[in-house]
Amino acid sequence: MLAENYTRGFTEEKLKTVPEPRVKYDTGGFYIMTISENVKVYFEDYYTFLEASYDKCMAELSEIEQKLNSFGPEWTETVAFYAAFRTILQIVAKSIRSFYTDGSNYGVIMTPWCFGTVILEKVEAYRDRLTKGQVTDENIPENPYYVVRYMDEIYKKTLLDLFEFPEEAFKMRWQYSELLKRYSKVLHNITGSLQSVLMLVKSYGV
Repeated sequence: MLAENYTRGFTEEKLKTVPEPRVKYDTGGFYIMTISENVKVYFEDYYTFLEASYDKCMAELSEIEQKLNSFGPEWTETVAFYAAFRTILQIVAKSIRSFYTDGSNYGVIMTPWCFGTVILEKVEAYRDRLTKGQVTDENIPENPYYVVRYMDEIYKKTLLDLFEFPEEAFKMRWQYSELLKRYSKVLHNITGSLQSVLMLVKSYGV
C-alpha cells in the first residue's frame, strides 16, 4: 500500500547516481552507518520495514474507524479508547510517510528500534500538547481527559505490537531530540553553577 502510493526518498537509482561518501555498497546492497547508532543499515531493509509497518498500521486504522462508527456519543469511555488508539496509529502513519519519502536527509535512515523510539517520542509530545489544549483535531472528543488517559495506558504496547518489538526495544532513546534534551540539561546545570559562583564572588566584593 505504501509503495503503491508513495516513492522512496532514496531510490536505488538515486543512490547510484548521487555521490554521497556515507553511502556504501556491498553484497547486501546499499547501506549507511547511521548517525545516532553507528550501525550498518541497508536501505532496502529499512524501506521494507516501513512498508510492512505502514500496511499493518492502515489495516488497524480501518478496523478502528469501523468500530468507532458503531458507537454513539453516549459510549464516552469506549469512544475515547478507540480515539486514543486511532490517534497513536495516525501519528505512526504520518511519520512513516514523512520518513519514507524524504530523499534529502540521510538521518531518516535508521534501525527499526531507533525508528520506533522516534515514534514513541512523537506520541508523547502529541499527548503533552493535548493535555495543554494545544491540539485542534475534530477527531478528538471535546473533553480529551479519557483520550489522554487511554493514550498513557496503551501507547507503548500499541507501538511494540505494531512494530513487533520486544519490550527492551524502548529501553534506549537514540533520537536526536532525546540527546539534545540531555545536553541541554547538562548545559543548564553548568550555567546554574557558574551563576552561583559569580554571585558568591560578587557578595565578597571581588
